[in-house]
Amino acid sequence: MKQDSENKPYYERYLSEDIPFDSDKQIAVIKCSICTGEKVAGFKSKEDGHFTEVMLIRGAKDLDLFKEIYKIEEIKKEY
Repeated sequence: MKQDSENKPYYERYLSEDIPFDSDKQIAVIKCSICTGEKVAGFKSKEDGHFTEVMLIRGAKDLDLFKEIYKIEEIKKEY
């Protein structure tokens, strides 16, 4: 992981640039596994339903970080 003089890790600074979010074409979604309990945050296309994984959600801190990076208030859960 690339680091420079800033205190934030690389993924926090560039995640929104690497994987853009367009609220007109995409929905913020958390995919939850019924079997393992694993949660993955990402974006689902409104047009064709394609899901783009963005980050693993291990707890409330990760979810808050995802919301902060992409400036999202509400996230839909899918099982």
